[in-house]
Amino acid sequence: GLGRACEIAQTDMMFDGERLMGLSERLKVEIMNRLDEVSVNGHASQRLPGNMHLSFAYIEGESLLMGLKDIAVSTGSACTSASLEPSHVLRAIGLEEHLAQSSIRFGLGRFNTEEDVDYTVRRLVEEVRRLRELSPLFRAKTARLQRQQSSHKLQETAS
Repeated sequence: GLGRACEIAQTDMMFDGERLMGLSERLKVEIMNRLDEVSVNGHASQRLPGNMHLSFAYIEGESLLMGLKDIAVSTGSACTSASLEPSHVLRAIGLEEHLAQSSIRFGLGRFNTEEDVDYTVRRLVEEVRRLRELSPLFRAKTARLQRQQSSHKLQETAS
């Protein structure tokens, strides 16, 4: 009866939690290996197993959300998912407004697979790169870095 159902649920919950932590970690690591200027919002390890909240510099979270229509993600925190304002929770943990505005929340569940995570990583990386190419701030940063690298090469050649 109910007692047995609770035992099964408790066993499944522990297994699901570990599996979801693994999927969340895979999501984070694969994204951060492929993209620069990505930050994890919230505590690194003390978090819900299926929750990963990331900020992507130089893009708007809403634009990223619109580009990922085939993936269930949201902007901001769960507390403000219906608002375009930056999350008061993200601001309270010290996140700058521009990074709060560039954040995406991923929620993984019992039925998500490694293949789902890999697909999400591929699509997300494509979309972040596309949006950054359109970003005047990102283009200015890239141009500045290229000028600095050229200047260093000239100084090395002159030495």
